[in-house]
Amino acid sequence: MCIEWGSPQFLSMVRSYRDLIVWQRAMQLAEAAYVVSRALPMEERYGLASLLQRAAVSVAANIAEGHGRVHRREYAHHLSIAVGAVAEIETLLLLASRLHVLPTPPMERATALADETGRMLTTIIQRLKRRSPHP
Repeated sequence: MCIEWGSPQFLSMVRSYRDLIVWQRAMQLAEAAYVVSRALPMEERYGLASLLQRAAVSVAANIAEGHGRVHRREYAHHLSIAVGAVAEIETLLLLASRLHVLPTPPMERATALADETGRMLTTIIQRLKRRSPHP
């Protein structure tokens, strides 16, 4: 059964941002980013590792902050920031791969989670825009 975003059934099921599957996936992505960061060489601790961690935390934090906003437009704005952070994560993972400084298994998991989270965010943003009139 597919429940439309914003419908009474959806609103009764979602009591907190923690109930959102996209937020749960973003938290898994953040955990995977920290695993990847620990796998990077020590000389990347203040470079790639720090950037990766900050971007990963930003995804989940922006989903939560946007969900706490009153207006759909603000929510979509924060989700858009989260999409940008996902793109940053993907870029950092690709760079780490090109530099051969990252073992494959943790990178593949983080990349898959980033892709899934990004697709989910894009779908939610599209649905929000369809339901919100443009000023």
